[in-house]
Amino acid sequence: MVNKRTLFNWLLPPGSCLLCAGNSNNLVCNACRADLPSLDSCCRLCALPLPQPGPCPECLRRPPPFTARAAFHYDYPLALLIKRLKFRGDAGLGRFLGECLYAELTRWPLANRPECLLPMPLHWRRQLWRGFNQSLELARPIAAGLGIPLRTDLCRRVRATAPQTYLGRSARRRNVRAAFRVGSGPLPRHVAIVDDVMTSGHTVTELARSLRRAGVEEVQVWALARAAPE
Repeated sequence: MVNKRTLFNWLLPPGSCLLCAGNSNNLVCNACRADLPSLDSCCRLCALPLPQPGPCPECLRRPPPFTARAAFHYDYPLALLIKRLKFRGDAGLGRFLGECLYAELTRWPLANRPECLLPMPLHWRRQLWRGFNQSLELARPIAAGLGIPLRTDLCRRVRATAPQTYLGRSARRRNVRAAFRVGSGPLPRHVAIVDDVMTSGHTVTELARSLRRAGVEEVQVWALARAAPE
């Protein structure tokens, strides 16, 4: 019996763009790479897409415990690539998307650089099932490009929470409560969390609060994509 990976490779032979199936030396051709939906106007605190840059109403009422930037809208065709990364375990695609995020980072003002990068932790059961942490794969090219160390030991996800996608707003908040535990030992003053998709922001808010309570003074979030909450 032909497995799904073999069938996919037959349908889309090596040297083809994952999006348009045209000839490409990379996973995604230059034309499709240029079509990824850049996020140019957003809230300066939570990266929510806005018609004009500035703080969104929610952040004016209740500022988050972090400042966030996102490279792209969570929209077609980027959403297809992220789902392929997460559910097909394509490490090469993780590297490509991490390089895309790094390219956008180089356009942002980074005068105050973090001391380390923290990939969004996965619970050990989910990481065992998936085989990898997609946020870590995104963070590797950024760490190499900026010369900032990765700290996967900084914090653990201690609760196996349900996927946030299928939960309402209040349920999402309850779902991630007390989900993280910061390790002992000296902590960096300034941390940047690297994540794949930021939607409601509840998960990264809980992680940032855990870091701040432990003594981290400043938390940034660098997300590949920002989705508008439902």
